[in-house]
Amino acid sequence: MKVEVGFRLNGYEVRAEVEPHLRLLDVLRDTLGETGTKEGCGEGECGACTVLVDGAAINSCLFPVCEAAGTSVMTVEGLAEANGALSPIQRAFLDHGGAQCGFCTPGIVMAGVALLAENPNPSDAEIRYSLTGNLCRCTGYVQIVAAIRAAAVATRGERGD
Repeated sequence: MKVEVGFRLNGYEVRAEVEPHLRLLDVLRDTLGETGTKEGCGEGECGACTVLVDGAAINSCLFPVCEAAGTSVMTVEGLAEANGALSPIQRAFLDHGGAQCGFCTPGIVMAGVALLAENPNPSDAEIRYSLTGNLCRCTGYVQIVAAIRAAAVATRGERGD
């Protein structure tokens, strides 16, 4: 039996009739067409599926869609401005080479967004700690940390180097 689930997705109200056993990841990708969120492991170990639910970074592969009812969900698609301009963190990832193959990037970007909302001036150690649930097999994290550091500077309205 299907149930109707409604929540705010990237600033817009959405409703979907879904099987109650589905994960938020499944509904985002397969029902709502938000394919930026990736499934890596399906077990909450890699962080590729990280999205924000009411501002908190969660693994959408472990999050029952029914738990999203009435919440605000943000995916990587919700970061860019309406005119297509990239958000500070997206721009920083481009400028600092924070993505290589790109598969993990949406989840890491969303983890970075959550960190900067909570701590607008994180140290490199705090950035690295915030990424402990996100695995990248390509970059070695140096460029990722630099990108999040640059995004923090840009978000605070400061000039970076």
